[in-house]
Amino acid sequence: MQLTTTLSFLKKLKKNNTKEWFDKNRSMYEEAKDEVKELVRETIEKIAVFDSSIATLEPKDCMFRINRDVRFSKDKSPYKTNMGFVISPGGKKSLKACYYVHIEPGNCFVAGGIYMPTPEQLKLIRQEIDYNGDKLKAIFSSKGFKKYFTDFDQELKLVRMPKEYTEDHAYADYLKLKSYTVTAPIEESVLSDKNIVAKVTAPFIELHKLNQFLNSALD
Repeated sequence: MQLTTTLSFLKKLKKNNTKEWFDKNRSMYEEAKDEVKELVRETIEKIAVFDSSIATLEPKDCMFRINRDVRFSKDKSPYKTNMGFVISPGGKKSLKACYYVHIEPGNCFVAGGIYMPTPEQLKLIRQEIDYNGDKLKAIFSSKGFKKYFTDFDQELKLVRMPKEYTEDHAYADYLKLKSYTVTAPIEESVLSDKNIVAKVTAPFIELHKLNQFLNSALD
């Protein structure tokens, strides 16, 4: 399978982000949506081989609406110029660690982990890092993981340590984080590749180790 219509649609939408244009090109959107739906279905099947916790998901459990919520935004463009999906036990509203695919011309990537955990979750994850930070370090140091991911995303990070931990803690950099996600860019050409499913899911085989660690903190 390939996402050729999806890429073409998103490029055109970025230049014509209006309801009038969208309504005239709704059939192209539906075709793009069907392409992504098929990618989701095949990705679920592939991930389920090594992570059975997501095996019963349907594409509708994982896909996001293309309509933007513009109520509190200065940008009143009605539609997102990307399409993405999240695969996690329980679906897109789950609080567990996930696998995410972002489809956007010029900005395609895969990601995963737990984005903005609740205060209670954050406390449990930090506690797990305090007790078993060596396991987390081993995941990031493994050759397979480093092929795709370098470190946790750093945009959500405290300046000082959480009050429960000392500044000289061995895993201070991990404990200061407020979000536990990793991201890996993918070439746009992958989306037009017949082996798209294998290429998109290859990083997820490694990501599974991190998701297991994060979910173990919550269980």
